[in-house]
Amino acid sequence: MRSFLFLFSVFLLISCNTNNAPDFKTVDVEPVFTDSLSIRAIAPVDETSVWFAANKGLVGLIDGVVPKLANIRYQDSVLHFRAIASTKEAVFVLSIANPGVLYKIEVSGKEASNIEEVYVEEGENVFYDAISFFNDKEGIAMGDPTGDCLSIIITRDGGNNWQKLSCDKLPLVEKGEAAFAASNSNISIYKDHVWMVSGGKKARVFYSANKGETWEVFNTPIVQGKAMTGIYSVAFLDEKVGVIFGGDWENKDFNEGNKAITKDGGRTWNLLSNGKGPGYRSSVKFVPGSNGNGIVAVGSPGISYSWDQGKNWRELSNEGFYTIEFVNDSLAFAAGRNKISRLIFKE
Repeated sequence: MRSFLFLFSVFLLISCNTNNAPDFKTVDVEPVFTDSLSIRAIAPVDETSVWFAANKGLVGLIDGVVPKLANIRYQDSVLHFRAIASTKEAVFVLSIANPGVLYKIEVSGKEASNIEEVYVEEGENVFYDAISFFNDKEGIAMGDPTGDCLSIIITRDGGNNWQKLSCDKLPLVEKGEAAFAASNSNISIYKDHVWMVSGGKKARVFYSANKGETWEVFNTPIVQGKAMTGIYSVAFLDEKVGVIFGGDWENKDFNEGNKAITKDGGRTWNLLSNGKGPGYRSSVKFVPGSNGNGIVAVGSPGISYSWDQGKNWRELSNEGFYTIEFVNDSLAFAAGRNKISRLIFKE
């Protein structure tokens, strides 16, 4: 009986430590949309359809290979979009720079029925970077500071109304600390938890455990101090395990201090494969179903994959993308300069 229990315990120990990540060795890149655009924000619908928001005021849905496009202007301003999020009934697109305008596009299935402005902010330093939703009613967006804190707006009514948090409710930022509108992945949400990341003078993680009611801020070992250094992307698996990725945009091959992992909800971070693996990347995601072991990072230098939670990396492609969003455990959409593609990862 004791021998059986011992063997059973060993079996459980081995099972719990099994690496569930697939051994991706290649990726097929299938173009689904090309245009003279910078596309940094995508929201997949299913395996064949994806919403996107781009510069030049262009927003659209690619359904298979059929683009349904709309050009959005605010008064006399041509807007540039780098943030998008979706709920069951709407798609939200948020512009960078002044004025910052947030639109709600009502959708039924894959058809848009109405578009309206739900938030407008004007000011010299207005610059919004990312948007995401906790659920169909509650959402959050973040941007560069217009005062002594990050700009954070929140909705509690499905995106019809948004309120900006005052700086007395938020951690203060350092002079020269901001965020990068590089991939709409400055925000990561898990249940009621939300994490946001910064760069520039400081590379830090801002955290709320209660959908933005109260906040903390944590230091990281990511390279910082110059305008284009810092954290470009964050992804959390659950309330404890998360990764951050970035680096030095002006020195994209530099692979020290550009990727890190936390296992305590963001309070402390340890560098991953420091001096090894990919340099600058602008978007990072856990592979669905990989138990947090599979990680994909994309950027203008290419597509990188780790099967062991960031310890080792394999370069799958040198085709550059700004952002990636998974649909399932082997298929993702990615967007970049002049293109949206479907990525099919293969062992």
